[in-house]
Amino acid sequence: MTGKKADEELERIRAKKLDKMKQELSGNPGIDEGNWPSAPEVLTEDTFEDFINKYPLVVIDCWAPWCAPCRMVAPAIEELAKEYKGKIAFGKLNTDENQNIAMNLSIMSIPTFLIFKKGKLIDRPIGAMPKKSLEEAIIKYLE
Repeated sequence: MTGKKADEELERIRAKKLDKMKQELSGNPGIDEGNWPSAPEVLTEDTFEDFINKYPLVVIDCWAPWCAPCRMVAPAIEELAKEYKGKIAFGKLNTDENQNIAMNLSIMSIPTFLIFKKGKLIDRPIGAMPKKSLEEAIIKYLE
């Protein structure tokens, strides 16, 4: 490796180590803001568990295409995902296509919002609500 290439490689390694140290100090090891979704991630039975365990605070929008109230709150979920990128990860779970998860979590009404903290289900607001109400139901778990 030439001198310039070696210096560039060392600088890249230093920057990566510095980022890792910052993440560990912030309490989010392994996740930097750039890796957080800025839109709700579509979840399936194959991806659900990994998603809820990957981020410290997760909100899952349980919905179905035929559900008018679900479609009404979708824009609010999109906006919140952008606004809280790096703090809250949002996912969308189509309950018609993922019935096993819906049954295991006893989802009887949609929309249902599942709130997970460190992989544990801690709350489940149910029903369509204005963005402000949904935001208040979620942000109280940021700490």
